[in-house]
Amino acid sequence: MNHQYVERVVDLTHPEKNTIYNMSNDEARELVKAGDTGAVRKIDGQFSLISVDGKTIRMARSIGRPLRYFIAKLAAGPCLVVAERIDTIYEYLKKEGLDGQFMPYYTRMVPAHYITKIELLGCPDPNPTYERFFTPQRNKYRGDDTAKLGEMYISALYTEIKKWLTNEAKSGPIGISFSAGIDSGSVFLLIYHALKELGESPSRLKAFTLAVGEDAEDLKQARKFLEALDLGLFLEPIQIKPEDLDWKKTIEVVEDYKPLDIQSATMNFALLQGIRKKYPDWKYMIDGDGGDENLKDYPIEENPELTIKSVLNNLMLYHEGWGVESIKHSLTYSGGLSRGYMRTYAPAELLDFKGFSPYTLPNVIEIAEGFPFIEMTDWDHEKLYNLKGEIVSAGVKAITGMDMPVFTKRRFQHGATAMDTFNSLFPKSEMDYRKTFNRIYG
Repeated sequence: MNHQYVERVVDLTHPEKNTIYNMSNDEARELVKAGDTGAVRKIDGQFSLISVDGKTIRMARSIGRPLRYFIAKLAAGPCLVVAERIDTIYEYLKKEGLDGQFMPYYTRMVPAHYITKIELLGCPDPNPTYERFFTPQRNKYRGDDTAKLGEMYISALYTEIKKWLTNEAKSGPIGISFSAGIDSGSVFLLIYHALKELGESPSRLKAFTLAVGEDAEDLKQARKFLEALDLGLFLEPIQIKPEDLDWKKTIEVVEDYKPLDIQSATMNFALLQGIRKKYPDWKYMIDGDGGDENLKDYPIEENPELTIKSVLNNLMLYHEGWGVESIKHSLTYSGGLSRGYMRTYAPAELLDFKGFSPYTLPNVIEIAEGFPFIEMTDWDHEKLYNLKGEIVSAGVKAITGMDMPVFTKRRFQHGATAMDTFNSLFPKSEMDYRKTFNRIYG
């Protein structure tokens, strides 16, 4: 691990993992250092960046690149340790004999879409301050033409996929985590179309679908989806036994305890383990994570803290949670997908895949946030839930010419196995997940 000591900052991050298309890491870091939010918004790609200017530390990240920090107390003053993961910080502190100061809840996650500024001034250290660098305009578009909105949205997604193909995934096979839902289905068809448009063979692509035991609905759905388009040869099931799922191990990998995220991550971890076992050298994976957040497609009735008014009235609620200034904002974990993306990122990193989630990029989110959701739904839950299929399928049709099958929404963890099996494998109480997390450093 390359440890860079800058004043009292220990940087344990990996800048080489950033995917920035329009400038170097150093150039992007200088923009963060200047604290210029407008300039940071222009950084094109996914990134986590740290800048040091004397005692002033500034950090910024997109959803796809996690970033954490911890302030250790030394006789000479505070020391800021920055890394992607809690356990990386802990291992460094242990090596330096500082682990007595450590608690996992003392670590802090840099929230996506903000410049986080910290002044290392001594004891006690002041709280960080936050300044937005990504503020998409809400209700920017008219809602009377779903097809036009879909074309705009999916065009932005398609642009990001093509940039990734031409700059990152230039050669070698590409796998997609494929449940045949709206998000993974659209990403599959767009990358298939992009490969052909770029003059490359679509045979680079495989649609990997997890099936845990018998009666996995996602596998049935994946077959229907691909066969409807005469693309069934791209499907590759990853079949595992229920006893191969390990939610306790997943908690260690993801470093969180939120039940829905751990359940999803457990399935994602199992899928990627199955791929890695079968293909030891496989590198690139792409997925549809972030699509639900963009079009606000979660069952509001399942969360007693939410109403349709809170969902539609708050900027990027599903991406960022209640906001950095709110009581409900977790300093340890951030909020929304800014927190939850570890369910996708961490398993891929552990198993040495290079993952990509194009729906999480600001250029795509910005289009979705401009949709006039209130005008289009008139506060009707069912209209909101149906909107995603209408918009995305219209956009896919406009870009690819293909009629994308649209199925009823189902969570990844529920589609990968029979519900009886799922209920027997995962605890019902959030406290069980939290206790398991606490025991890691107990």
